[in-house]
Amino acid sequence: MKYSFDRMTDRRGTGSLKWDVPERELPMWVADMDFETAPEIIEALRKRVEHGIFGYCVVPEDWYEAYQSWWGRRHHLEMEKDWLIFCTGVVPAISSTVRKLTTVGENVLVQTPVYNIFFNSIRNNGRNILESPLVYDGREYSIDYEDLEEKLANPQTTLMLLCNPHNPVGKIWDRETLARIGELCAKHHVLVLSDEIHCDLTDPGYEYVPFASVSPVCRDNSITCIAPTKTFNIAGLQTAAVMVPNPVIRHKLNRGLNTDEVAEPNAFAVEAAVAAFQKGEAWLEELRVYLSENKAYVREFIEHNLPDIKVVPSQATYLLWLDCGGIAEDAEELVSFIRKDSGLYLTEGKEYGACGKAFIRLNPACPRGRLEEGMRRLEESVKRYKDGH
Repeated sequence: MKYSFDRMTDRRGTGSLKWDVPERELPMWVADMDFETAPEIIEALRKRVEHGIFGYCVVPEDWYEAYQSWWGRRHHLEMEKDWLIFCTGVVPAISSTVRKLTTVGENVLVQTPVYNIFFNSIRNNGRNILESPLVYDGREYSIDYEDLEEKLANPQTTLMLLCNPHNPVGKIWDRETLARIGELCAKHHVLVLSDEIHCDLTDPGYEYVPFASVSPVCRDNSITCIAPTKTFNIAGLQTAAVMVPNPVIRHKLNRGLNTDEVAEPNAFAVEAAVAAFQKGEAWLEELRVYLSENKAYVREFIEHNLPDIKVVPSQATYLLWLDCGGIAEDAEELVSFIRKDSGLYLTEGKEYGACGKAFIRLNPACPRGRLEEGMRRLEESVKRYKDGH
């Protein structure tokens, strides 16, 4: 392999949200990888630093071309330049969408368990969270279409936040599923915002399907949030894009992003994105293999050493969703015990909706040696937890 992901990085004392923890703790919670970004991105940023002037910036032509080329080549979606709007992040874009395209007191639908910050973007703006829980059969998740349509048909429901691929369960929604969601939303006059930030982090051999690529109905009734940040571990650079094919929706959202002052790049946001999409593909291909092997290691370890825990099958994201129902009905106590006992810092499933209360989310995107230490801590703590219960 050309790139090394085994090097043990030290992120303490760097202002890292993930690693702002006591010395003995090992964080495997927030979706942030412990790998240095692609060397090609670092080199682009180095050249930008050497220029020495960091004034106000515009969004140049090569930024648009980088997104268009990447999505056309890798995801079979031909974007028009006018569809793209720069944004400082996917979450700011979601919050701006909620504020600009819905009204206080309306319902925003989410499919739980789902990315917990969706709840903040809805609740903090005075809208109602409307959950349509995914169906869990003890192994994997599917959609309850009867429940979904019933809630979309509510006249107070005006926006659906779709997670594609789905975080935290690692599900890639197929074309037929996305088409059905799109048709139901259009039928009931509900706009779709598709969060596709994890789209490039699929296991080798798997591809995601962009919601807007499925049909004219999906394309013309949707907002898609995309970014290189999760894929290339550059979230701190605040760089993303919103793709809106429908010109009326795009105009409204563009005004919302500008009103919220989240539509202007910092001095490094454009260079990092362009370098990622133009020069980072080889790095990404090796990363996908490494992440897949890490996820396989966790599955095998838990199967052999912690048989009371089930790992939900995952084809996308670098996150794993652990069913701990065989140990605890509510994983909040279990997560708290593990952190106090061994210092392993995980995320309780209830943060992703009430239906996730028996689950834990684990982030294995780190050097294998660190992951092995995390699994050792998990095994020891779970056994001590069970001994005490």
